[in-house]
Amino acid sequence: MSDPSPPPGWTPRDPDTPDGQQATGAGAAPHPGAPPTAKDAKKANKTEKQQAKAAKKAKRKRTGWRRLLPTWRMLLGAFLLLALLIGGALVAGYLLVHIPPANAAATAQSNVYLYTDGTQLARDGEVNRVNVPLSQIPRTVQEAVLAAEDRDFHSERAVDPAAMLRAAWNTATGKGTQSGSTITQQYVKNYYLGQEQTIKRKVKEFFIAIKLGREKSKNYILEGYLNTSYFGRNAYGIQAASQAYYGKDVGKLNPAEGAYLATLLNSPSAFDVVAHPQGRGRALARWNYVLDGMVKKGWMTPAERAATQFPEPGKVRPAAGLSGQRGYLVEAIKDYIAENKILDDKTLAEGGYRITTTIDKTRQTAMVDAVNDKMVSKLDPANRKADRVVRTGAVSIDPATGKVVAMYGGIDYTKQYVNNATRHDYQVASTFKPFVFASAVQNGSRTQDGRTITPYTIYNGDNKRPVVGSRIPYNPENEGQLSYGNITVNTATDLSVNSVFAQMVVDVGTDKVKQTAIALGIPENTPNFDPGPAMALGTMQASVLDMTQAYATLADHGRRTPYTFVEKITKEGDTVPLPARDPAQAVSREAADTTTSMLVSVVDNGTGTAALAAGHPAAGKTGTGELDRSAWFAAYTPDLVTVVSMMGQDPDTGALESLYGALGEARIGGGGYPARIWAQYTKTALTDSDPVDFDLELMPGANQPPPPPPVNPDPTPSQEETPGDRPSNRPGRPTRTPSTGGQTNGGQTDGGQTNGGQTNGGQTNGGQNTGGQTTGGQTTGGQTTGGQTTGGQTDGGQNTGGQTDGGATTGTTTGTQGGTTEGLRPPADLLE
Repeated sequence: MSDPSPPPGWTPRDPDTPDGQQATGAGAAPHPGAPPTAKDAKKANKTEKQQAKAAKKAKRKRTGWRRLLPTWRMLLGAFLLLALLIGGALVAGYLLVHIPPANAAATAQSNVYLYTDGTQLARDGEVNRVNVPLSQIPRTVQEAVLAAEDRDFHSERAVDPAAMLRAAWNTATGKGTQSGSTITQQYVKNYYLGQEQTIKRKVKEFFIAIKLGREKSKNYILEGYLNTSYFGRNAYGIQAASQAYYGKDVGKLNPAEGAYLATLLNSPSAFDVVAHPQGRGRALARWNYVLDGMVKKGWMTPAERAATQFPEPGKVRPAAGLSGQRGYLVEAIKDYIAENKILDDKTLAEGGYRITTTIDKTRQTAMVDAVNDKMVSKLDPANRKADRVVRTGAVSIDPATGKVVAMYGGIDYTKQYVNNATRHDYQVASTFKPFVFASAVQNGSRTQDGRTITPYTIYNGDNKRPVVGSRIPYNPENEGQLSYGNITVNTATDLSVNSVFAQMVVDVGTDKVKQTAIALGIPENTPNFDPGPAMALGTMQASVLDMTQAYATLADHGRRTPYTFVEKITKEGDTVPLPARDPAQAVSREAADTTTSMLVSVVDNGTGTAALAAGHPAAGKTGTGELDRSAWFAAYTPDLVTVVSMMGQDPDTGALESLYGALGEARIGGGGYPARIWAQYTKTALTDSDPVDFDLELMPGANQPPPPPPVNPDPTPSQEETPGDRPSNRPGRPTRTPSTGGQTNGGQTDGGQTNGGQTNGGQTNGGQNTGGQTTGGQTTGGQTTGGQTTGGQTDGGQNTGGQTDGGATTGTTTGTQGGTTEGLRPPADLLE
């Protein structure tokens, strides 16, 4: 009997395989049509998961540039490693850095200043320091210092890493240099280390401050800080500062005075409102910041704050070793070093520096002698009250190098401590006018009616002539209320005619003129440097040094080399790096040289003839400030630029005063004492040099005057004149035609006498007689009777119908090419 057949769908049984393993081994195929078992489903699910995981892993695999980025595991590892290293460095630094003994600043050395030849100019004196216990310093003074420097001193740690990082960021991003240091760190720097800006010093400061903060009390640190900080005026410590600024012991300081001394900690030199009056605005802002901080911290009530008045500090009492010009020179050199970030004033105050200056000993002596001979020796303050107000400042620069070779700051630094050569509170007056013309040439400017501005462009020079084309109404007075009619720019420069330049600055554009002046060397932040028609007359208050820089740019054919007082600075054999002073073309050579050609004419024919005594070809400009408070002469030879200014200042109150009556003269003009001082100094300074002519490249149209315009007996206003502003054309109006090249060859007008000149045919060649034509013959070698035309006629050549309006005529009208006579000039007491 055979076995029955298996049912459909069953796999045939292998007789050699046990029953429990049938169709269950790996690779056993399910019986067709058999339902899946649980094991089969589990296996399939596992396979799917493995496939999904593999797909996900393949998807996460980074390709291309993504492979270069670190994973989060790598970042975490790097962070932990860095933290470990920093922690180790901090521990090592704390263990290795010890609190050192006091630095040399406690007995700081003097700085030595040398002339350019290596001989000693000055030594700036020993350190003035008096230590006092904290108990003798008023609480309000302590709080003022904290409000200024570190308001959270009592609650903060010795170092503030967040503040240090913030200060570093602000410095790096151009928001100003900031220290981010706590008072503890500053004390460490002052007493244990030094002011040098190095990473090594900062690291030491960091660890010493931490140790000091753990080992010493807050009061100990504050006392040390107040006794070691530098306050300016060579004063270290709050007690020395109290005496230097207020002449009293620190215990007698009131809150306002304490707040001012706290203000000085930020910038001792810049915030001394007596030595640097131009910094008063910034100093007051800082003083108010200190007081506001005291209110914010609850150390002063709002009512007390409102009642607090600024406490004016006393006069500077310089060391005896800085008498004469030495003190002025040292302070100017210190300011230069600080302003150019060579060394900050605290670092320089540590001493030990040898500073070789650019001051030429021979020329410095010549400048002092010139001021003494031409002015100081003639002062008589005991019998002339006006002589008490006279001040003088002067600076001389080599235009090729920018080196300041001589400077006169005042009669004596121990008597007049404000440097008249660097102060910024007097108008520069008409010495600004050449910048207007230089800007006109630089910008290719034209008059209101479209004529190119050259030395021979005709302008109307009448007194109080309203300016055309300006949104700001302006009708300036000429010196002496004189009207000149139609005159050339060259003549207007010779005679310093205000109405011409007020119109010219509008023709050029006041903003363009300002930019030209800045390019020449006038600082942009100069007080009262506002663009407007009045700027042409020199309303800004640049220093003598600034003006010398600008005129040096003109002298060097428009190339500006920044001035310097310093040749070299060394300390203990190390040389301090100096800033680069690369020359740059500020204005075109044509603009500078054409301006120079007109300034040559000022010296030869105009208001600056006193400079001819130097015996060298010179170009210059005179100027007289508002109410005669200042008188200027700015001039140069091809080799040397010098600016001299006389100023009026009350010796008791410091108020600016007029120079009326000084030296026994009704008025002081730039063409008088300043020009005479310039001439003597320049003659001596260049005694070993042969006279050198200017090498000039002039603009087109500047070589010779254009033909005279036709005379119109009934002229109509030009396009630059407004109705009602018709220039007077009455015969006899003062006129003058400039000489070619700005130089007079031959004689000179002396008391109204003409040597060798004549008026041909009743008309001046090369120009125009405003208001008509001279008829009735000619002047043959003759003389103007009395040297003056007063409402009538001139003997020897009658003016038809006319009279001179508003002034006097001394001299004769000529100025033809190659002429031999000087042109028409106002009386000497009306010259600027």
